[in-house]
Amino acid sequence: MSEHRFDTPGPVRLELKLAAGDIRVVTVDGSESTVTLEGPARVVEDARVELIGDRLIVTEVRKGFMGIIAGMSEPLHVRVQIPHRSHVDATTASADLQLDGTFAGASMTSASGDLELVGELEGDADIKTASGSVRVPHVGGSLRVKSVSGDVRAVVVDGSVSVKSVSGDLDVGSVREGKVDVHSVSGDVVIGVASGSSIDVDAGSASGDLSSEIPLKGDEPESAGGPVVVIRVNTVSGDLRVRRAA
Repeated sequence: MSEHRFDTPGPVRLELKLAAGDIRVVTVDGSESTVTLEGPARVVEDARVELIGDRLIVTEVRKGFMGIIAGMSEPLHVRVQIPHRSHVDATTASADLQLDGTFAGASMTSASGDLELVGELEGDADIKTASGSVRVPHVGGSLRVKSVSGDVRAVVVDGSVSVKSVSGDLDVGSVREGKVDVHSVSGDVVIGVASGSSIDVDAGSASGDLSSEIPLKGDEPESAGGPVVVIRVNTVSGDLRVRRAA
């Protein structure tokens, strides 16, 4: 095990580049960031941990990262504490990422690793994954996802939503305004629209079912002048359901 401590009086930009294992990032009060690494001794020794300006970098350097096959990589367990409202950029093969706290923004590129947020994301979330699942409770900005088969679940998104998926399902619990743009082959799509918001829908599917429990914009007397959620969905066989958020 190795531990690294850095003086960070303000938020940092955490850059993670790891193959396999698990990563847990927690935001805390104070002006110090810590990185703890556990795993096989040679893997821990070969990891690079450094602070350059406001960039806190944690990466594996023992061999070319892009040439790593996830199943052949030895897992590295990473625990990070950083100031509140920091930003996280993560690139992994199969490492799972858990964020706990308040973050300014987050981006993740992964082959099969899962992303779980416990807390709040004040800015945007950008996710690219082949088969990993995404779970976020609250995105203060926009949510952008590119996925092959991973499922995406967001409880509340304050900004717009953009998702491109082959077979993964999308479930957005609540959107108040902005645009929801979804392109999917066979994944099912569920969009929850906040109370008081109306919808403008343009959706098409070759064989999937399309349904909405909310009338279109202008069909409700109370919709005039209120926020509008513009929904654009194209699927081949996936179902689309638009519902009122709980």
